[in-house]
Amino acid sequence: MRADFLVPAEPASRAEARLNLFDRFLSDRLQRRLRPGRIGLELWDGSSPPGQPGAPVGQLVVRDRRALAGLVLNPDLYFGEVYMSGRVQVRGDFFGVIEGLSRLSTPTGPSPRERIALWTSRAADLGAARRNIQHHYDLGNDFYDLWLDSQLVYTCAYYPTAGATLEEAQVAKLDLVCRKLALRPGDRVIEAGCGWGALALHMARHYGATVRAFNISTEQIQFARERAAREGLTDRVEFIDEDYRNVAGRCDVFVSVGMLEHVGRSNFDALSAVIRRTLDRNTGRGLLHFIGRDRPRPLNAWIRRRIFPGAYPPSLTEVSQYVLEPADLSVVDVENLRPHYARTLADWRHRFEAAESHVSVQFGDAFYRAWRLYLAGSQAAFSTGWMQLFQIVFQPSGAPLLRWTRDGLYSD
Repeated sequence: MRADFLVPAEPASRAEARLNLFDRFLSDRLQRRLRPGRIGLELWDGSSPPGQPGAPVGQLVVRDRRALAGLVLNPDLYFGEVYMSGRVQVRGDFFGVIEGLSRLSTPTGPSPRERIALWTSRAADLGAARRNIQHHYDLGNDFYDLWLDSQLVYTCAYYPTAGATLEEAQVAKLDLVCRKLALRPGDRVIEAGCGWGALALHMARHYGATVRAFNISTEQIQFARERAAREGLTDRVEFIDEDYRNVAGRCDVFVSVGMLEHVGRSNFDALSAVIRRTLDRNTGRGLLHFIGRDRPRPLNAWIRRRIFPGAYPPSLTEVSQYVLEPADLSVVDVENLRPHYARTLADWRHRFEAAESHVSVQFGDAFYRAWRLYLAGSQAAFSTGWMQLFQIVFQPSGAPLLRWTRDGLYSD
């Protein structure tokens, strides 16, 4: 008897048919999710599921079955992974597609997966905090110089007019912070998380303050010290390579711009203790500028994995309850600069995309795609309201208020 009579051909064809049915099931399910965002879908064989939106802003082109399954099962994590690796491509208006994805779900309460992330989050010790910061900020000053402004300010800008440039808007933000703090000559300032030093130098040069600025990014601290020396400000600004938890001394002003997101909810009590022991109870005032949420929920899983490990954007309630109230501080001003951050991120993204060849040569194509997605996704999060940008001004309870009205706060 011939052996091929014992092995019929039908099982292979049936297995292929089952895979085709599985692909169709997954693609139909994914397309139903995408349709409200006017996003189309194309599979690796060139086929598309039914229900394509009319006049789509763009399409997701899925290159393999595992990528398709990941997008259905855990899109928060796997979209970034498969786009970064090139297994999913975006055809059409790139930002339009990313913004459409952001609009697909309303920012209500956390999902079951996000609740687990909130419950299992742990406080970052000093070593983990330094590793997390170095992962993002110590990529090299030349990298950030490609797409930030001339002072390397890596936080939300403030655009006083629609036609303001990024450079003008960042200077306006630095000055807005100083005016909100009613900064005066001779004020002693502690800055927690100083980036490349622009705010500390601005406070000293334009307002006559004496600043001690703390940071644990080696690249940023070195840059800031060299800039202070070049500009003759080392007698008024000291850049210290130290974690915020080890800040000592007294101050009239405590300011943190863009650091609170890296503290983590479990360490809010430590930050509160630092503010309480350093801020003068008679002359003191402070400002926290941070990315936040309308309600508690963790940062996107892919962003936490690839871009900002350990980061957590808090709600106003969390900051008030766990940072300010235990330190016996009163909130005297709150502002949401969300549209300004969407505009800032748009400016950063356009500059970053213009530097694609430089970034890809230095770090590789996967790195470029990851950071392009991070910038576009962040821009979409602020433009759609998923994320907020809060500035809170505070004083010790019972202290005289900084100002009677807001007149003059937004102009020189």
